[in-house]
Amino acid sequence: MKTRSAIHKKIVFPKTRGYICLTAHPEGCKHNVKSQINEVLRTKLTSKIKNVLVIGSSTGYGLSSAITSLFGYDANVLGICFEKPASRDRTATAGYYNIAALHKFAESAGKNIRTINGDAYSKEIKHKTIDTLRNHYGKLDLIIYSLAAPKRKDPFSDYIYTSVIKPIGMRHTTKTIDLSNSKVINKEVEPATIMEIHETVKVMGGSDWELWINTLLEEDLINSNCRTLAYSYIGSKATEKIYRSGTIGAAKEELEKTAIYLNEKLQKQVNGNAWVCVNKALVTQASSAIPSIPLYLSLLFKILKIRDESCIEQILRLFNNHIATDKLPLLDNEKRIRLDDIELEPDVQQELLQRWGNVATENLHTLGDLDKFKNDFLKLFGFNISSIDYNKPVDINVDW
Repeated sequence: MKTRSAIHKKIVFPKTRGYICLTAHPEGCKHNVKSQINEVLRTKLTSKIKNVLVIGSSTGYGLSSAITSLFGYDANVLGICFEKPASRDRTATAGYYNIAALHKFAESAGKNIRTINGDAYSKEIKHKTIDTLRNHYGKLDLIIYSLAAPKRKDPFSDYIYTSVIKPIGMRHTTKTIDLSNSKVINKEVEPATIMEIHETVKVMGGSDWELWINTLLEEDLINSNCRTLAYSYIGSKATEKIYRSGTIGAAKEELEKTAIYLNEKLQKQVNGNAWVCVNKALVTQASSAIPSIPLYLSLLFKILKIRDESCIEQILRLFNNHIATDKLPLLDNEKRIRLDDIELEPDVQQELLQRWGNVATENLHTLGDLDKFKNDFLKLFGFNISSIDYNKPVDINVDW
């Protein structure tokens, strides 16, 4: 008879479908989390931040925010994510393995983290969060909102909103990469309908962030001088039609308006602040799905080279310079924190737009770095890490 561990031990290789990876490697994800922790531990940090809520804590900027809070500032962290554990035939999601690893490293280091796994848009998870804060944390000093989801169930009507990645006004043809054969192609995208724009804003805008803050204020769980932050992106003229002036951009504009409203509200009630932080382009599970972004990133990597920042490096810069300090951050004219300064330097964008106009399949590897894009993408799921033997079976059934 097979033991439980034998049943769940298997050799795991990347299985991709377009911009989606259907498998994840637990040891690779553990390595990724440890690498971020090591990066944080190399920096001496001090702050008055004690209790942190990270809504969307399992991947990308949310995960890096949780790691920085835990290991950089010795804060107590409550994370919220929506991840799937392993089944008999399937690995867990990468985010599930990330959180499992983070819990183990935190426990070994005597750090305090709890994670609620469920739909952050729902009333149920908000109520569960309130109970957990009351029983184990107290009032919050920092609230990070870092959700990236394709759908959102309205907590009042149960209507399911679905986001789309489309231009607004007229169809748009953009260059992109067919990841199945590494060819540069033109992709035509139809314009969004009024309903599609509305639903994308409902999913990716600021309404759920506002619900979270209002709920926490009503429950008296936000400390004086608390800061809350949501992550956003603006990008280049090369991607403007499909991103910033498209449906996602409409949602991000609404998110930024929400930040201004929440900032005024928090100022009045708890002397707190709310901001949007505009980050630089990175390979993430969400960004890889956007037409033109894989090509844009490949070109950007080649131009920036060693000047490029990783996700954890950006979050460390954000916390050190803007968030975990008594000083107010330097904001742009739209009241946003900007971390995309290197990406949007005029000389960088001038070179990028020139390469964008000239790039084709034949010169892609000269003008861009597609290998780095693919490598960074697979690393998100725990693959392409030189220290790991992927021919060795691993236990895919990991808990936290």
